[in-house]
Amino acid sequence: MDLTGKLMTAKQAVEKFVHSGDQVSLGGFTLSRNPMSLAHEIIRQGIKDLYLVCHSQGQAMDLLVGAGCVGRMEIAYGGLGRFAPTCVRFRRAVQQGDISLEDYSNYQMSLRFWAGAMGLPMIATKTGLNTDIVKKDGFSPEDRGKGKVPGLKLAVQDNPFAEPGDKVVLLPALNPDVTLLHAQQVGQDGTVRIKGLSFADLEQARAADRVIVSCEEIVPKEQIRQDPDQNALPGFLIDAVVHEPLGAHPTACHYFYDYDPQHLLMYGKVAKDNGSFQAYLDQYVYGSRDFKDYLAKLDPAALQRIKADPVLGYAPGLDRR
Repeated sequence: MDLTGKLMTAKQAVEKFVHSGDQVSLGGFTLSRNPMSLAHEIIRQGIKDLYLVCHSQGQAMDLLVGAGCVGRMEIAYGGLGRFAPTCVRFRRAVQQGDISLEDYSNYQMSLRFWAGAMGLPMIATKTGLNTDIVKKDGFSPEDRGKGKVPGLKLAVQDNPFAEPGDKVVLLPALNPDVTLLHAQQVGQDGTVRIKGLSFADLEQARAADRVIVSCEEIVPKEQIRQDPDQNALPGFLIDAVVHEPLGAHPTACHYFYDYDPQHLLMYGKVAKDNGSFQAYLDQYVYGSRDFKDYLAKLDPAALQRIKADPVLGYAPGLDRR
């Protein structure tokens, strides 16, 4: 197996595998490994009415929501740490009713992707009992059962293997149309290596019909076969590979670069105003031919500051204020 037919530009991969109305899963976590180059490309191509399903997400999700690409979401958390405890455009869209939202806990979303990866229709858990997650729905009754919207948010019932009154929560499995990931390395045989925390990326990939992976490096097959315990996904699960150095910017990619506090501080300010947010999109997304063009518009000194220490995996001494 090799990358023949799978190695593409972000433009080619999105054109082929992401369509308006798709249920799309985003990998990464808040300030780490967001598939930013792929999110930019979705916005540039004018793809709309996406049904996002995320564990916890940050900049990629916020840009897609703010650009009007998203109609419905299921998510545990959307934020950018101290830069935006709740993502700015996401929060505004929910408050204004621009998107439909269903909330689950982080663990529940992980279990739902896990169930989808195993081919199960549902999964039982104890988590969430006696919380508002099991008491309140986000989607309207009219939406239930349409497309990939589950007929029920969840179900609470007696555990059939225990005494009456012992309750469990049944969660519907997730099987996205497409999962978008950013990884550190992909081998020439298609094997994906994710260094550091993998979050729910592996389950999201295994649960999806189609998978696009952008990566920092494409490495020889012989190299990816060394330390095979570090490999995350086999090549046969991946539909497209996009070689995109710095493709998670301004979020971090462990061992390659830290998150960019300068850019995130700027974004947190401009995202609060409709006009300045649109100007951000016009400059950095619509005004860029591709992600390399976007990176060329950034301060080279700022990119140098976030370069990761090859041993520690992050940028020591980075001013994060």
